[in-house]
Amino acid sequence: QTKDAPIRDWVKLAVSRSRASGSPAVFWLDGNRAHDAQVKAKVDLYLKNHDTSGLEILTMPPVEAIKFSMTRATAGKDTISVTGNVLRDYLTDLFPIIELGTSAKMLSIVPLLAGGSLFETGAGGSAPKHVEQFQQEGHLRWDSLGEYLAMACSLQFLGEKDGNDKAKQLGDALMKGVGMWLDNRKAPSRKVKELDNRGSNYYVALYWAQAMAEVDPSFKDFADKLQASEAQILEELTSQSQGSPVDLGGYYWPDTAKASAAMRSSPTLNKLLGL
Repeated sequence: QTKDAPIRDWVKLAVSRSRASGSPAVFWLDGNRAHDAQVKAKVDLYLKNHDTSGLEILTMPPVEAIKFSMTRATAGKDTISVTGNVLRDYLTDLFPIIELGTSAKMLSIVPLLAGGSLFETGAGGSAPKHVEQFQQEGHLRWDSLGEYLAMACSLQFLGEKDGNDKAKQLGDALMKGVGMWLDNRKAPSRKVKELDNRGSNYYVALYWAQAMAEVDPSFKDFADKLQASEAQILEELTSQSQGSPVDLGGYYWPDTAKASAAMRSSPTLNKLLGL
């Protein structure tokens, strides 16, 4: 049963996201459906409580909304889909798959009524096969892009919500580092003896440290050491760590010490991180 308070917050979120992004927001509501007609009446009422000047706030039936959104997507434009939970899972699978080939490379932010937020990464349906390969060949091809983005956005959220400048600085730098990671194509390979999740994590650390060094000189020495150790770290994370079975001590409940040793298989990187 749809409650009044969530609808108020839903409308507020739509307006705030449209304002922050400059993109049109589309409420997916069909006025010919009894439920949608009731919700639409509330949406129209509560929109009056917000400053929508300069914003494009639309209401469309789902068929028209998807056509509108897809037309914009093919032109490289963003659209905010205001659907509630009904179509959320569908859309958070559809658009990442169309744009990136997988829903694992996406981030879903879920603001909560009490003021917090959930930062979710993509689907994990392929995880069993990834773990199977890791156990058999010592190569973990899981792509952590969604986790990197979740961490960056959560730090930015903390910085903005609590006025924590350090947290925002870390979040902004991580977002920039992820951009460098994408530009340099440091996602994990599917093949053994090539870059895997651990090597990808090294590059995120490197680019994050470099981005932080631009705004905080205290990070420069660490960033320089990470860069200087690149060849040795990659050797330890590929040639020396892959190609043999890995004992994690279990699948659903792995042994913490064994899993940690397998995931932190570069002594050089561990030393730089103080592990």
